[in-house]
Amino acid sequence: MLKSLFCALLLSFAVSIPAHAAAPDARPNPRLIIELPEGKVIVDLRPDLAPKTVAQITTLVKQGYYDDLAWFRVIDGFVAQTGYKLGTNGKSDLPDLPAEFSKYKFKRGTLGMGHGDDPDSANSQFFICYTDDGCKDLTGKYTAFGQVLEGMEAVDRLKRGTPPDNPDETVKMTVEGPK
Repeated sequence: MLKSLFCALLLSFAVSIPAHAAAPDARPNPRLIIELPEGKVIVDLRPDLAPKTVAQITTLVKQGYYDDLAWFRVIDGFVAQTGYKLGTNGKSDLPDLPAEFSKYKFKRGTLGMGHGDDPDSANSQFFICYTDDGCKDLTGKYTAFGQVLEGMEAVDRLKRGTPPDNPDETVKMTVEGPK
């Protein structure tokens, strides 16, 4: 009887605690929302892996840099890439970034920064990996800065090509959550 009463009191106490007070924020990282013609892609940004890259991507997103921008390199089994404005040198007006290579394994849904021959030349172009196997050799050679959480099927439906005929464009990108 006493045991039952104790359990009932404990249960009523647990139920009375608001959900936001019961658990710490399970989402400490900001989220990148990529709206594509075929759906929304939600990305967990990783400032713990690449703080300068996440800061620059966030700045460019807030400037609207990626809105209406073509996915100009879409290769089956490898990557879909964007971030290149026609009529430019392939970069934003922001400075190039130093490489922020890590041991984070590139796999399906990993976001990485494109760069030229100089690993410290990443700026605005980024890619999303299609397969684990196709991207495994990128680990430690490119900056990984995010991982798709939802919506990879929208990335899968991007038109293929380098560049594709009539390439798909990002509708809008936004960043939500902690800085």
